[in-house]
Amino acid sequence: MSGTELEWSQGDRAKAAAKLMVGWVALLWLLEVVDVVSGHALDSLGIVPREPSELIDVVPAAFIHFGFAHVAANSVPLLVFGFLAALGGIRRFVLMCALIIVADGLGVWLISPAHTNTAGASGLIFGLFGFLLVSGFAERRPLGIVVGLLLGAVWGGSILFGLAPTQSGVSWQAHLIGLAAGVGAAFVFRRRPVGRGVVQA
Repeated sequence: MSGTELEWSQGDRAKAAAKLMVGWVALLWLLEVVDVVSGHALDSLGIVPREPSELIDVVPAAFIHFGFAHVAANSVPLLVFGFLAALGGIRRFVLMCALIIVADGLGVWLISPAHTNTAGASGLIFGLFGFLLVSGFAERRPLGIVVGLLLGAVWGGSILFGLAPTQSGVSWQAHLIGLAAGVGAAFVFRRRPVGRGVVQA
């Protein structure tokens, strides 16, 4: 493969990642518009803990928000983290997101306080952050390590603040479980070196 072909391949991958995340965020805004127009009918798709019937909302809850301010707060980090994670491959990214969303939703269902209703993309956002933070180390990729350290320096304070259990109306449980799921996903979906033979000394 020539350098030009490799460059185009990387460019196409970046375009695909950008289109996917812009579409994803646009979907979240569209759903919130529908929610407002319908008198907040979609809010019922949030997760109410330990109610068996609520298990069907584990995935939809990651796409529903409680107001435009909620969507706005999640849009930029989802765009940034999602784009960077999707650069590693769209198929792997979709599977990783599915793992994080399901693990996070089930965790919220299990441990969140009774009679609460949890929804929003922040669990996935924390998961993507966790993935990006450690994937470079898991795959032993210097560039990935640098990206993880830079994200930690820029966003680390906000992430730690989001894990604080003292914030009213914020699910630190979803944030913590999402972060743990993302770290786990970095190892489940790590890319292994190709073309390296075994050499004995």
